[in-house]
Amino acid sequence: MTDVEQDIASSDYLVIPVDSHVAEVAGRYRPQKFADYFGIKSRRETQIIGVGDKLRINIWEADSQGLFSTVEGKSTAIGSVVDQSGRIFVPYAGRIQASGRSVESVRTIIQNALVGKAIEPQVQVTVEGNQTNSAVIVGDVGKPGTYPISLAGTRLLELVANAGGSRAKTFETMVTLKRGNRQAATLLQDLFDVPENNVLLVKGDNVLLTQKARSFTAFGAVTKTTIKEFPTQTVSLAEALAMSGGLNDRSADPRGVYLFRFEDADVVRKFRNVKSGELLTDAFQVPVVYKLNLRDPKAWFLARYFEMRDKDMLYVANHNTAEFGKFLQIIQPLLSSARATQLIAETAGN
Repeated sequence: MTDVEQDIASSDYLVIPVDSHVAEVAGRYRPQKFADYFGIKSRRETQIIGVGDKLRINIWEADSQGLFSTVEGKSTAIGSVVDQSGRIFVPYAGRIQASGRSVESVRTIIQNALVGKAIEPQVQVTVEGNQTNSAVIVGDVGKPGTYPISLAGTRLLELVANAGGSRAKTFETMVTLKRGNRQAATLLQDLFDVPENNVLLVKGDNVLLTQKARSFTAFGAVTKTTIKEFPTQTVSLAEALAMSGGLNDRSADPRGVYLFRFEDADVVRKFRNVKSGELLTDAFQVPVVYKLNLRDPKAWFLARYFEMRDKDMLYVANHNTAEFGKFLQIIQPLLSSARATQLIAETAGN
């Protein structure tokens, strides 16, 4: 164990050397499914009629002499809007409670109410103006507003497309879905990468799109201490080192490259021979320090496939001789002065 590891070793952290198994599990991991966050489901719900919805009611009869027959045919189309009381009016059927019921339920009620009044009535109900079954999208989109949810079901990506799409790059756009008192967030890119994340919307859903540039921090014995934004969708550990100017040739210890991250507990549970103690007890994220030894040629290949995540902290330890070098720099002026004095004295003596 190096001096750095001795300093950070604690029951509050896990120090995990990066090998091929760790690189595969953690470096290529995609976060928990957006659909599972906070119990948000992707199931399709039955469309319910609400106040303000516009309905079209088509009524057919078996005889041209019926109540709803016309010169043109044996049917009549009636338009109706659900009023504040949640009711609609249908001739000869009266005022019918529509709000809170499905389209099929309202159709059945109207048809049964017309039995004995119309001649073998057949009824069809369609929703033309869907004010209740809608979702709201705001933020960094082309056309924010309220959009209806179709009977076939509208998915999150469809809503974003209908609203004109995101103004920012997909891997820099955070999508937040609020449903009742629950909410979840994921990158817009994750809706493409993980199809299950592209959930079906339900009435009352609120969607917020915000631009969120991802970044990492590099410090320690690197050429340049910096905070860097991700220029592309993915950035590997090797690329992150290059973006920070690489290791400082004079002070860096290639054996001590560390990545600090709050890792998902599900990932840590997959690591072999990791004694986590109480860290994984009811934990959602675990403080983890990944260690990479660049003296091993294999580590360079692992660094290429180990992907960085937002807010990762990259630290390169100083070599043991670096501290001695700093000491020499401090005393160098003193040594130079002493040497100059000695030369003067030797010259004077001659």
